[in-house]
Amino acid sequence: MLKEAAAGERRVSATPETVKKFIGLGATVAVEAGAGETASIADQGYVDAGATLGGRAETLADADIVLGVQGPDPDQLPGLKQGAWIVAGLNPFAERGRVDRYAELGAEALAMEFMPRITRAQSMDILSSQSNLAGYKAVLDAAAEYGRAFPMMMTAAGTVSAAKVFVMGVGVAGLQAIATARRLGAQVSATDVRAATKEQIQSLGAKPIFVENVKGIEGEGTGGYATEMSDEYKAAQAELVSSHIAKQDIVITTALIPGRPAPRLISDAQIASMKPGSVIVDLAVEAGGNVEGAVAGEVVTIHGVKIVGHRNVPSRLAADSSALFARNLFNFLSAFWDKEAGKPVLDEEIGNAIRLTQDGKVVHERLLG
Repeated sequence: MLKEAAAGERRVSATPETVKKFIGLGATVAVEAGAGETASIADQGYVDAGATLGGRAETLADADIVLGVQGPDPDQLPGLKQGAWIVAGLNPFAERGRVDRYAELGAEALAMEFMPRITRAQSMDILSSQSNLAGYKAVLDAAAEYGRAFPMMMTAAGTVSAAKVFVMGVGVAGLQAIATARRLGAQVSATDVRAATKEQIQSLGAKPIFVENVKGIEGEGTGGYATEMSDEYKAAQAELVSSHIAKQDIVITTALIPGRPAPRLISDAQIASMKPGSVIVDLAVEAGGNVEGAVAGEVVTIHGVKIVGHRNVPSRLAADSSALFARNLFNFLSAFWDKEAGKPVLDEEIGNAIRLTQDGKVVHERLLG
């Protein structure tokens, strides 16, 4: 396991817990010295778990599998042997040049974010585990920027009204944001393009914001994803959301589309309709942003509204996000561990889904079109 080199990355891809489990499978584990410091893991913790510590070249020497949170720089992989696996979040679309370099090195690059959404792979899904914490942290970041209390408070000096929080996008991050805002005492509402999420929103005690009595979703795709919405429905939904945003204290946007820019959910005009002192947290800011005017890595103020655009939100909870990420990697590798071979052997369903490079070539169909 290597020390993360990406700017601002505080997570780590293995913990003493998973190191011990890998050794239990029969693997030997090498850790680059200082790798866990930003996640509050001391080198001694890895040593106590049975790992060997060393510099980068020593850690890579004879490595069959290289673990990472983000894909390592190909130029920083001295002595990587042919056929070695690189198992990490590789951001294949944005970092296509890096994928090509992995192929040139003869590495087999496995993109964990391409893990298929199937039942047996749920425990391997880094997107879900990290989005869960991002949704939680988004609410805390909003609370930190919001100059008022979240819950309703009744005092001798009068009543403080509960904050109104609106969550746009009800995936893993959105659901956790709803639950967290509810725990803090806010009055919570939420919306999504998928009508099937209405019950999920209600189950968490939030108010669903959907157009009623307008013909809308013409068909439901696999897993309840909307396949088409009528123009009438789109117009009615936009009008409803605009009027609702104007009444909110905090809005959290979570909409992402893999391999494409994030959809624009909030316009400058909608920001202007909000009360001064309101807060918007854009969890999609690194993919282009759901919010007009959001800036990656910054908190900006537009029309008196704070737009929060923190990068790499899971990394802001490095200890917990590392623990979950490391378990995802262990669950993946251990599920395919072949005792006789002394290493994991992938099946076609998952192997083909996540394998980007093999035998010196880029092989993933989504990168070959």
